Amino acid sequence: MKPVRWGVLGVASHFIKRVILPVLKSDLVELYGVSSRNSAKAEETAKKYGIPAWYGSYEELLNDSSIEAVYIPLPNHLHGAWIRKAAEAGKHILCEKPLGLNAREAEESTAYAGSRGVSIMEAFMYRFHPQWPRAFELVGTGEIGEIHTIHIVFSYQLTDPENIRNKLEMGGGALMDIGCYAVSISRFLLAAEPGRVIGLINRDPGFGTDILSSGILDFGRARSVFTVGMQTFPNQRVDILGSGGRITIEIPFNTYPDVPARMTVITSIGTRELELGPADQYGLEFEEFSKAIREGRPVPTPPADAVNNQKVLDALFKSEKSGVWEKV
Repeated sequence: MKPVRWGVLGVASHFIKRVILPVLKSDLVELYGVSSRNSAKAEETAKKYGIPAWYGSYEELLNDSSIEAVYIPLPNHLHGAWIRKAAEAGKHILCEKPLGLNAREAEESTAYAGSRGVSIMEAFMYRFHPQWPRAFELVGTGEIGEIHTIHIVFSYQLTDPENIRNKLEMGGGALMDIGCYAVSISRFLLAAEPGRVIGLINRDPGFGTDILSSGILDFGRARSVFTVGMQTFPNQRVDILGSGGRITIEIPFNTYPDVPARMTVITSIGTRELELGPADQYGLEFEEFSKAIREGRPVPTPPADAVNNQKVLDALFKSEKSGVWEKV
């Protein structure tokens, strides 16, 4: 397969720390160009990593007809505008989560991309690590019986006032940054949408962003309970509890690319430890997206999934204000 030629809007730290190396190693992805509002920064990044082209603006990259797809790791409040501009330029789009600041914006963005004939996908990289298809398989085959509840914890420490995650006007806060994973995991494992949710949110008095957020998602036959925090001791874990057992995923989100992921499965006949990988979920995400483009088929995670995920987040924020259960 001829590799898909990619460009990147911005040289965010997330892109440098986690994405650039696995993408450069791939035979299915050609990282052709990077852009920045600071031309020197774009040039420095390109030369350091052997990327052929660099651009002093995002528009300049989008105007390069040789680029087929773009990755958007920009701050949340810029996603909608640059999805639209990338679609107008005819580029396929892999955009960091969430696609918009609310469900309406996400729906408008995905609809616009579709109207321009380009593929678009929200970048939930975790789904491409082999531990998650295996967990989904175990749940689906009844390994631990009927699923009753999923418990999720995801937290880290971040008090830098200049960080975009601490800026309310940029779409910062725990729910938008990491609560979206808790919601996505629950919907993915149960292959369903919650009918109602309730949320409890604590906000930083200075930043105004939510820094400790909990939610209950009611799927009728099952519930998901989560807590995410931005000023809490770093931790992440997922427990799936059923009528006949439990599955625990130790590092569900920021999975190491160079060692196997560990999953514990407990049933009435015993306990076993599964090792899956090693695998680089970011590299796999780009490769699967690229294969979908080359083969002319839908992207692995459909655009509607991004909209549905945001609908749940919107309902949780609504519940914060009302103090009661809110319909999704």
